[in-house]
Amino acid sequence: MRCNPRLGLVALPLLMLSSLAHAGVQLVVDGVDDTLKAAVLSQVELSQYTTREVTEAQVRRLFDRAEAQAGLALQPYGYYEAKVTGELQPASDGNWRVSLHVVPGEPVMITDVQVKLDKTAMDIGPIRRAEKNIEALKGQQLNHGTYDQLRDQLSGALTAYGFLDAKLTERRVEVTRGNRSAVVKLAWEAGTRYKFGEVHFEGSQFREGFLDRYVPFKHGDYFNQSQLLSLQQALNGADYFSVVNVMPDVESKGGGVVNVKVELAPAKRTVYTGGPFIGTDTGVGLRASMERRWINARGHKWKNDLVLAQKLKTVQTLYSIPMPGDNQRSFNFGANYRDSDTSTSKSRTLGLVANETRQWLGWTRTIGMNALSGTFTVGKKGGEPDNTLGIEHGNSTLLYAEATLSRKSGDNPIFVRRGWSLTFTARSTLGSLASDTRFSQVIADAKWIRAFNDAQDRLIIRGTAGATWVGDFSALPPQLRFFAGGDRSVRGYAYESIGPRNSYDRVIGGENLLVGSTEVEHYFTRNWGMAAFVDAGNAFTGTDYRPRVGAGLGVRWLSPVGMIRVDLGVPVHDSQEHGVQLHLVIGPDL
Repeated sequence: MRCNPRLGLVALPLLMLSSLAHAGVQLVVDGVDDTLKAAVLSQVELSQYTTREVTEAQVRRLFDRAEAQAGLALQPYGYYEAKVTGELQPASDGNWRVSLHVVPGEPVMITDVQVKLDKTAMDIGPIRRAEKNIEALKGQQLNHGTYDQLRDQLSGALTAYGFLDAKLTERRVEVTRGNRSAVVKLAWEAGTRYKFGEVHFEGSQFREGFLDRYVPFKHGDYFNQSQLLSLQQALNGADYFSVVNVMPDVESKGGGVVNVKVELAPAKRTVYTGGPFIGTDTGVGLRASMERRWINARGHKWKNDLVLAQKLKTVQTLYSIPMPGDNQRSFNFGANYRDSDTSTSKSRTLGLVANETRQWLGWTRTIGMNALSGTFTVGKKGGEPDNTLGIEHGNSTLLYAEATLSRKSGDNPIFVRRGWSLTFTARSTLGSLASDTRFSQVIADAKWIRAFNDAQDRLIIRGTAGATWVGDFSALPPQLRFFAGGDRSVRGYAYESIGPRNSYDRVIGGENLLVGSTEVEHYFTRNWGMAAFVDAGNAFTGTDYRPRVGAGLGVRWLSPVGMIRVDLGVPVHDSQEHGVQLHLVIGPDL
């Protein structure tokens, strides 16, 4: 085979270049902590060639600039006198090895902070606190990142509290290298503090004025960005709209007033949902619902639910009538049929409810009347016949008032990192009016969640306490008695298997309840984790409180349909109960 000499002449320079090319650069930085090391690596151009081929000429040219670049990278952290020395040598694997030895030197300290801001703005608490945070830089090491963050926080606070024309007129950091000192100088012109004007809803399917019930501020109130967020959340929570955009109409602001524009798009009017589910308290079942998100231009709602499970069958309907006003008040009327079969009781009851719900001092308040009538048995075990000795039977009708206060806060509805919930409920019959016995009952339920280690771990604490005062305890159906045990009570025990017993040693429920739980979760990935828990509590009558303790381990999966919790729990030091209980719960944290 003959070789073309012209091709050889063309290929020669390419062969020479390839012989001079190396796979990349190994860049090593020492003498500083991880934060400063990362800053140097991001600033030095050589770091761009760790996975790219580079010639010797390129390496040497970049190396000549590396020491100066490393020194500049440390200045934002207050080190203006850093000394950097470098070494360049070929490595055995064909790469170039560059070592940068850094001596950061003494840092620059902030010796004075001068902030100028109008008094009208300084009188507002969050703005004043943001300004004090900047003043607190005095005496600290200069860090341009921290300085930028605090400066931007104050600018953001001015905007958030109505100073929409605020201007940053001076922003300087004067560094004197001779004595390693810095002076921070900042000045704002706050300008006019704006007030809320009109709220204009665009794209609503309701009659004019109806959506005013969701507006948390009044015309003439000082502008507050958090109020706009509350309006957005309220409209999303109403479930009427698929699109909710709340924006101050800054372009048309004037005269110290800014209007608010709300862009809306109706959601799907009728929603059908359903499917299979499984829960250790209810067994395998099917759930179906039909919700009419709005019936008419006045925003009426209608919702129907059906549950058909091994241990629970329910049919519910609820009709809601929103009322005018700024507290999201509504009247609700409903009926429900419930057929429940737990490890200790069976009941078939029909309930009617009429109540009023509104926002009250930051809480959701519900006050109304309930009527409950049906038959029940308590004290059963397993699949025993209802005529077994020791099983108690009842048939009662109760008419009682009920009031509930509930409130919750969470940073993320799907996976809460910081959040809590509180619910207080009180019930009482109206004397002996249409009731087979008199009773009063109070219940408090709380849950607290806090994440740590960058949300890899969560601590979850919950507790429930309740007390009942009743004339004839045997007339109370199971859903108004207290039991412990189950997924959301004391794990390691079957659902409602813990409580006072009758003379036949059968659980019949109690007048009081006290349950607590502590749980720690650790997540190995974003969606998968494990949990360890200890639960304790019992239902009891009088003062005979002897808590049962359950402990165990679980798996957590943040699935596309929500958090799925699978727990294995065992009783602790219990001579009457043994074995392992499986607990499965699907649903939100709060």
